[in-house]
Amino acid sequence: MGYYLTGKAPADVIAGVLGSITVAEVLSQPIAVRDTSTVYDTIVTMFVEDVGTIIVVSEGGFLEGVASRKDMLKAAMAGKNINKLPVSVSMTRMPNIIVTYPEEPVLRAAQKLLSHQVDALPVVSTVAAAEGEKLQVVGRFTKTNITRLFVQLAGK
Repeated sequence: MGYYLTGKAPADVIAGVLGSITVAEVLSQPIAVRDTSTVYDTIVTMFVEDVGTIIVVSEGGFLEGVASRKDMLKAAMAGKNINKLPVSVSMTRMPNIIVTYPEEPVLRAAQKLLSHQVDALPVVSTVAAAEGEKLQVVGRFTKTNITRLFVQLAGK
């Protein structure tokens, strides 16, 4: 029949599979803008790339912040000139950004998405710098990555 008794609950089996897959195996390319970009440019990038979250980086690709649709809507409704307003004024900054790491299990990263109610997490690696450790952006982990993984696993 193709079935066998493992003695495990279905949730335990799923947790085991998702616990063995790392973020590095399913991450997407980061969609990012420089910290010098304007709110207008960030909104345009969101629409062109069809994403709800933009990662904001400094020169060298180091994490500076995250700009969500909500952040950009608030900035646009503030009555300021969004063509001149830097995204750094409206973005969410560290330490208020939840990140994930390439070696982290997918299950843990998915739990972060849910518990913090965000659409995407920057995938970062820690890099030593003169001013201390910095987080270099190497990808992004989204709800779409999780959905794609479930479809792939179901197709096996």
